[in-house]
Amino acid sequence: MTFDDLIATFEPRLAAAFREAFDEIRSSIVLARVIERLDRGDINGAVEAMQIEPEAFSALEIALQEAFNAGGTNAIGELPKVTDPQGNRVIWRFGVRNPAAEAILRELSSTMVTHITDDQRQGIRQALEAGLARGANPRSTALDVVGRVNRVSKQREGGVIGLTRHQIAFIERARLNLASGDPKLMGEYFELKTRDKRFDRTIAAAMREGKPITGDALTKVLGRLRDKNLLLRGEMLARTETMMALGSARDEAIRQQIEGGKVQAQDVTKIWRDAGDKRVRHTHRVLNGQAVGIDEVFQSPSGALLRYPGDPRAPVSEIAGCRCRLEYKIDHIGAVARRFRAEAV
Repeated sequence: MTFDDLIATFEPRLAAAFREAFDEIRSSIVLARVIERLDRGDINGAVEAMQIEPEAFSALEIALQEAFNAGGTNAIGELPKVTDPQGNRVIWRFGVRNPAAEAILRELSSTMVTHITDDQRQGIRQALEAGLARGANPRSTALDVVGRVNRVSKQREGGVIGLTRHQIAFIERARLNLASGDPKLMGEYFELKTRDKRFDRTIAAAMREGKPITGDALTKVLGRLRDKNLLLRGEMLARTETMMALGSARDEAIRQQIEGGKVQAQDVTKIWRDAGDKRVRHTHRVLNGQAVGIDEVFQSPSGALLRYPGDPRAPVSEIAGCRCRLEYKIDHIGAVARRFRAEAV
């Protein structure tokens, strides 16, 4: 597989695993238990009743592990054929069970799941607080969060389960604006890139009449807004996590060859390659073609330092949605010459 093939393969897998995890969480929620705790004013208890636990993301972790393994294998597959002084071919291998590789993967997986669960709990908490604050009853507030059962599919739809806390706050603002009856505030809906344009006429008519969007109409508009934002959330998370797994694994694969004595660090150069299209962020387009040593870093015009595309140590602004990669060059001629000199001594 090429690097682009890896992205095309694992991004959809991670996105699907993300959606499936939240579908399972949503379908497992006992609504009565959430409502009962809201009735008591126990918002934290209502959040806990939804059981958003790390174990729910096992399939997502497995998909990340597979991407990591494929990334390391891909890196060594790109290395040139090299022979030692005796004429024997040097065999490049990536050990996914190598202690360093396992530690990197464990950190990536743990950080991903912790971020998802912590952000989700915080977002749900703020959604419940906002619902009760605007005067909605506990049942309506709970349904706005967990979604309502579709009479045909019998599955819960809508709700904010799976969205980031920022997306949840964004949708709550859309709710308040549409329900305000103020044409100026309602007009902000048309600036939303994730809106369902099929509702544009309905909202425009309500604005002309100075009427708010309420009831089932508001529920449908917000439901579609949530659905599109959830799809976007899954896609962005999948791209970012896939890139972090691939970039980390490729870097570790090269380091394993160095640790194994198959090549020296001084003989390895890494070259930044961007995706070559208009979606590449400016800071990465500037890096395209730059070459540094294996232990050196690339400095973005933003000031951020990156070991490789998708570097988990870099700011989110430098890795979210990134599709760049590194090309590894090995000066095997220089390496062989040094071995000959060493043997002669």
